[in-house]
Amino acid sequence: MRSAGAIRAGVAMAACGVLLTTVAACGADGGDSGKKATAGANSSGGESRGTEARAADLERIPGVGGRYQKQIPANARQVVAVYGDGKDAAGSTIALYTKSGDTWKKQRSWAGHNGKKGWTTSHHEGDKRSPVGVFTLSDAGGVLADPGAKLPYTQSASIQAPHYWAKSHWHDFDYVIAIDYNRAKGTPPNDPTRPQGQSKGGSIWLHMDHGSGTSACVSQSKGDMEYLLKTLDPKQHPVVVMGDKAELNS
Repeated sequence: MRSAGAIRAGVAMAACGVLLTTVAACGADGGDSGKKATAGANSSGGESRGTEARAADLERIPGVGGRYQKQIPANARQVVAVYGDGKDAAGSTIALYTKSGDTWKKQRSWAGHNGKKGWTTSHHEGDKRSPVGVFTLSDAGGVLADPGAKLPYTQSASIQAPHYWAKSHWHDFDYVIAIDYNRAKGTPPNDPTRPQGQSKGGSIWLHMDHGSGTSACVSQSKGDMEYLLKTLDPKQHPVVVMGDKAELNS
């Protein structure tokens, strides 16, 4: 069995949603429009309805219905919630919630992007849709040096977006956080291992934004990525809850 260090040093180059050796990565084929991700966007969680309602809302992640709420692990104390604008839309609002005792508090929210074609509850390779669900967050990395990440961080030039892509995409993977969809935890984000098979897709990441939809990942500004890297703590068992608003609230 290879050591963790050997695994991190020898992984094949991969990109979000697709292997770099086979298909272009998040948004690389262009053609999608959307606002560039910036910090300070409003949360999609909605306004509370009086003191009693506010207290009740804190016991759950706002905008997340019972189906997905119960999938959040009991030991999770940090949740990145990605509220997609619509099933077929590429825009999202992202928020970080932290748990203290039995209640949740929203720390901040910001704008981002998801798959070019929106969301799916049955993701497969090349569908240009982000997978809906609740996924753990275990590993991070990027082209740039570790900014102070609490998650295990792998700096590697092998993560870099190839320069035959549009220039607007060259810095997409300066910082990335692997979403644990069809991947081996405890490996660098670009490890190509796909336990559920190639057809189910993989290499789904949180990464830096290029101003439009992705192949399947979730993107946001450099500042927001740095914030997440410095904040998400493996001791708090962070997860991402992601999907279009209607599906998440079901």
